[in-house]
Amino acid sequence: MKFTKMHGCGNDYIYLNGFEIDVADPSELAIRMSNRNFGVGSDGIVLILPSEKADFRMRMFNADGSEAEMCGNAIRCVGKYVYDKKMTDQTNITIDTLAGVKILDMTVEDGQVTYAKVDMGEPILKAEDIPVVSALEPVVGEVVEALGTAYAFTCVSMGNPHAITFVDDTDHFPLEEVGPIIEVHEKFPRKVNAEFVQVVDQETLKMRVWERGSGETLACGTGACATLVAGVLNEKVGRKATVKLLGGDLIIEWDEASNHVFMSGPAVTVFEGEWMLG
Repeated sequence: MKFTKMHGCGNDYIYLNGFEIDVADPSELAIRMSNRNFGVGSDGIVLILPSEKADFRMRMFNADGSEAEMCGNAIRCVGKYVYDKKMTDQTNITIDTLAGVKILDMTVEDGQVTYAKVDMGEPILKAEDIPVVSALEPVVGEVVEALGTAYAFTCVSMGNPHAITFVDDTDHFPLEEVGPIIEVHEKFPRKVNAEFVQVVDQETLKMRVWERGSGETLACGTGACATLVAGVLNEKVGRKATVKLLGGDLIIEWDEASNHVFMSGPAVTVFEGEWMLG
């Protein structure tokens, strides 16, 4: 089975062409292929499939086999995959996800996609739709305790749930200890992606993320979008900012007129290979 390893700001996935192959058990395959010692190594796998309501459809499975609704870094790579492999000649395409249909506008250099801007849609701020157990609307300042410390979270869904808290120093924050506790906290019925964010200035945020099913990753596109929204709601940042991740930078804008969030960032092919089935 042929595969392509790609990343967006270091958020790396294995991409499989569902037009050519049929994956019977993607959850099990994600666990095996994602293993960084005994597999290819990745944050998960992404299936590129036909769609009845968009140009293409993507399904993504985390390294633990759980299926996620969306991934902002992965969807940019899906756009690069289908263009570079001549599955489309359009630089503006639609991709169907479990979080709805998203629109990509891709930048092409020397015949290959290098950058993409994604219309991520409107942020979801209602507690039961995120979901989070909270009486707050919007959920700004929901207190969750971990290891004896109370954290005030702002909760946002970008098709998948995020909980964002602001800290003084992301570099030295004990993410490996706090992240797993927040991910499975009872306030989050479908678990949660937890972002820990440092405000640099009105146009710059630094973010580290603990992702459901994958642990700390070098980047999270939906998390960067949710972080910008949380920054605006907490009056810490303007409506357009650079979100600095361990794997690189994303430009995020929350357009006031449309209420849509736009994400811009790179998409990179690392290598291609073959996986022995069975």
